[in-house]
Amino acid sequence: MAKKSSISNPLALLICIAIPLLIGFLGSMFTMESVKTWYTTINKPSFNPPNWIFAPVWTTLYVLMGIASFRVWKNRKTAEWFHWAIVIYIVQLIFNLMWSFIFFELHQVGFALIEIVLLLLLIIINAFIFYRFDKLAGWLFLPYFLWVSFATYLTYSIFILN
Repeated sequence: MAKKSSISNPLALLICIAIPLLIGFLGSMFTMESVKTWYTTINKPSFNPPNWIFAPVWTTLYVLMGIASFRVWKNRKTAEWFHWAIVIYIVQLIFNLMWSFIFFELHQVGFALIEIVLLLLLIIINAFIFYRFDKLAGWLFLPYFLWVSFATYLTYSIFILN
């Protein structure tokens, strides 16, 4: 008997990965011009990473989010509150996108700081909800949480310096 693949629906996996990648792409639309103009003029802390690091890090995080959402989607029939998991996932993706808009498009660093703190809270809630569906799905949010924690501190530092 052939061994069953752990990926029972590759199209669903691709869609689940494509959704956060699309959010990331939309966010980059707000970021691209501003990184070359406004962002170069503001004061940044010494620990500000080089610009080239953001794309690979965010791409990796979006792929991990997509894999986590796929694992939750696979378990959707076993949990009566699947719709809440999807709602919180979508809300945190919207907050993820909105940070780029607020920070890079509107240049509202203080408002972006408030928004990213809320995003961090949503990531924690999302991770715990996903963990209840699938332990690995919850743990896949840990790198995202760590990076956004760093981004929160970076946003705070930029706010203080400007």
